[in-house]
Amino acid sequence: MMTKSLVLFLCTGNSARSQMAEALLRKYAGNHFDVQSAGLEPKGIHPFTLKVMEEMGIDMSSHHSKSLSEFIGQVNPRYVITLCGPADASCPRSLWSKGEKLHWPFEDPAAFNGNPDEMLAKFRDIRDQIDLKVQSWLTELV
Repeated sequence: MMTKSLVLFLCTGNSARSQMAEALLRKYAGNHFDVQSAGLEPKGIHPFTLKVMEEMGIDMSSHHSKSLSEFIGQVNPRYVITLCGPADASCPRSLWSKGEKLHWPFEDPAAFNGNPDEMLAKFRDIRDQIDLKVQSWLTELV
């Protein structure tokens, strides 16, 4: 039996972008990839992350924020995909030495300041951008 290639999404807090990317790739290609996410400084999943993913029919109630330290020396990802500048700059080469590192920068919706409706709109916008990027990347791999 073949093992699935690991894809690790990495951002600062593992509260929004990397969680969304993990869930979306799992939705589209979970049968081809083992998908995980982590943060440099995990903060817990933002409630709006759960809400906007649920709007797409993706239940993330079993997800939790994970630290990058849980993966270093433990896994050999085929792809490490950073979703913000700090994660890209701080990603240790040893983590992806046997794979490939990609950088997909997205604005942090959790850092957006606004009323609840504006914040929810920002989370939806970033979710949709990540969704398009994940689908585009999968078509490039074929």
